[in-house]
Amino acid sequence: MRSLSRRQMLEDSMLAAAAMAAAAMPQPLFAQEKSTGTPSNKVRVAVLGCRIRGKQHVAELAKVADCEIAYVCDPDKDLAAELATIVEKQQGKAPVAVQDMRRGFDDKSVDAVFIATPNHWHALAAIWAMQSGKDAYVEKPVSHNISEGRRIAQVARKLNRICQGGTQNRSNMALAEAVEYMQAGKLGEVKLARSIIYGGRGSIGPKGTYEAPKNVDYDLWTGPAPLGPLNRKSLHYDWHWDWQTGNGELGNNNIHSIDICRWGLGLTGLCRSAISYGGRFGYVDAGQTPNTQVCVFDYGDKTIVSETRGLKTAPFREGFTGGWLFFGTEGSIAGNSLFDHDGKLVSTFTAKRKSENHFANFISAVRSRKREDLNAEITEGHLSTSLCHIGNISWRLGREATVAEVREQLGKLKVHDKVEETLERTTRHLAENKVDLDQTKLVLGAVLFPDSDKESFIDNAAANAFLTREYRKPFVVPSEA
Repeated sequence: MRSLSRRQMLEDSMLAAAAMAAAAMPQPLFAQEKSTGTPSNKVRVAVLGCRIRGKQHVAELAKVADCEIAYVCDPDKDLAAELATIVEKQQGKAPVAVQDMRRGFDDKSVDAVFIATPNHWHALAAIWAMQSGKDAYVEKPVSHNISEGRRIAQVARKLNRICQGGTQNRSNMALAEAVEYMQAGKLGEVKLARSIIYGGRGSIGPKGTYEAPKNVDYDLWTGPAPLGPLNRKSLHYDWHWDWQTGNGELGNNNIHSIDICRWGLGLTGLCRSAISYGGRFGYVDAGQTPNTQVCVFDYGDKTIVSETRGLKTAPFREGFTGGWLFFGTEGSIAGNSLFDHDGKLVSTFTAKRKSENHFANFISAVRSRKREDLNAEITEGHLSTSLCHIGNISWRLGREATVAEVREQLGKLKVHDKVEETLERTTRHLAENKVDLDQTKLVLGAVLFPDSDKESFIDNAAANAFLTREYRKPFVVPSEA
C-alpha cells in the first residue's frame, strides 16, 4: 500500500481537532415562538411514519409552541398506537391514530404534515398533502428518484404551499456562518468538498419469502412500489437496502453532508459529470445496495467527493465517523472549525445568531406564508438528493472491475482531488475486512453526464430509465404538477 499523502495526514489531524472542538461546544439553544395563548394561532399537524424518525419528529415538535399533533399515521397499526400514547403524554391530548394517511389529508383542520415514511412514499405523501391544502415537511432524501423531487417542488410552487426538506443542518447557524465565511472569499478559492460517512451496517439476513407482520397493512405500506412478496426478514428499516423502497446509505445518511458540501461550495443545479464505485462486501444477504461506495461529482471548477463505509471500520479519526471538509487556497474547514494550511486549528465558528429548531423554522414559515423564511426550501433538498440518485444510478449501471481498471478510469478524471488516494484508502479498508478484491471485485460505475436544465442524462437511455418508475395505482406520483 502507498504511504499516506500530506493531504491525508492534514485531513486526519483536522478531523481529530474538529471532533474535539465540536465535543467542547455547548449545545445550541433553539429559538421558539412565544405562545399567543390563542387557539386560532395553533398549527395542527399530522406525523406520517411512526417508527424511529417519526418518534424524533414528535420529540422535536414538543419544543415548538402552539403546535398540536392531531394525527399519527402508519400502515403498522401497532406503531401508530404506540406513538399516539407518547404524544398523549407529551401534549395531554391523544392524536387520532390511523393506518391510512389520507384520513389526515381529508381533515380540513390539519394545517401541515411531517413525512417520516420510508423513502418510496416521500414524494406522493408530500404531493397528496399539498393537493389537500396542507404544507409539508419532507424527510431526507426528499424523493425516491430524480423526477419525484422536481414534482414536489413544482407542486409547492403551483399551489403556493410551504415545503421544507429534512436536511436540518441548514438550521445550524454556526455552520451557516462557516458557509458565509467561504462564500465571502475568506477561505480563498474553494474547489473541493469531501463528504464522509462511516457506520457499521451488518447483514440483514438471507433473501427468501417472508410473511409481512399481521399488524401491517402491507398494501398501504408498499404504496407506489411494486406489490411483491417480502424478501427479507425485517419489513421495517431494512427497506433502506432494497432499491424498490430505499436509496442505500448514500440516500440515508450521506445526503446530509452532501447537502452541506453543495451549500458551502455555492452549487446550483446538477453536476457536469459523476462516477461511483464500490460494492456490497463482507456478506451475501437480501440487501441490494452497496455498503462501500465512493462518488465523484464534477461541477467543472468544483468537485464533491463522497465516501461511504458500512463494514467494520475505525473512524476517520477518533470521535469522527461522518462529516464534511472544505479545502481552500487560504485554509480549510472541517465541521464548524477553521484550519490553516498546516492543519492547525485557527477558530471554531459559533452562532452569533440564535439557532432555530428546524421544525420550528418550518412552523414559522407555515404561519408567515413566506417561502423565503425556510432554511431548507424543498428545491435545495431536491438538488442535493438528486446527487445521491446520480451516484446510485452510476453504480447500478456499472460493471465488475479490477482495482487497476478502477484506478485507470479515475485517472482520466479532471477534478480537484487526488481521487486515487481515496481508492487506496478504500481498498485498504476492504483488505482489513478480509475482502479479497481479486475474488470479489469492485463495481466500477458508468460515467454519467447530467443535463442540469432538463434533469436527465445526455445520450444515455439506460440512465434515463432510472429518472422515474412505474407506479402502482392508485399510488401514482403525477408526471406533471
